[in-house]
Amino acid sequence: MRELIRAIRVTLVLWGITAIIYPLIILSIGQVAFNSQANGSLITKQGVVVGSSLIGQPFTSEKYFWSRPSTTNYSSFAATDFDPKKADNLAQRTGVSGASNIAPSNSDLLRRGNEKDGFQGVQVEFSRLSEAGIKPAADLVYTSGSSLDPHISVESARAQIERIAKVRSLNLNQVEILVSKNTDGRFLGIFGEPGVNVLKLNLALDSLQ
Repeated sequence: MRELIRAIRVTLVLWGITAIIYPLIILSIGQVAFNSQANGSLITKQGVVVGSSLIGQPFTSEKYFWSRPSTTNYSSFAATDFDPKKADNLAQRTGVSGASNIAPSNSDLLRRGNEKDGFQGVQVEFSRLSEAGIKPAADLVYTSGSSLDPHISVESARAQIERIAKVRSLNLNQVEILVSKNTDGRFLGIFGEPGVNVLKLNLALDSLQ
């Protein structure tokens, strides 16, 4: 009986430490030291949440930098309007992460998406970029593995500077400076490649005017 009581006490103490005390400490540290990251790295404009710096959004207007294609259309529906049973909504479920897993040899890759999506297919994207005088880089034509990528390469952003400056009647140097300011460097200075956060960049464009 003595050993049983001791085992119960040890179990309760460990449960209290690992299930209550430790999570509360980590939660407190996150909210105090990393408040933005702990709450989704949300971006607000005039007090309204417009997105997250971690989640990509589709931009197709001529006055904005175009982002990377995605297999998911994140912001199509309000929570009360979204009906996952509708066929047209299946490809637009907010929060769904993952690649299409369509091989390059699959003809469906060329027809990816539909007319309601911000991005349609490889052929359509290729033609759209070519007509705009933009070199069809891989990250502007193909989706990422997660379909959540909020960045495009620095080269892909610079390729759009001339178009943006012309549409918005801005000086090229003004747009170049914004691209530089919204470029995220390598993780810890050594991992990955620099990338431009498209949502932040487009918000900076709107603030400029």
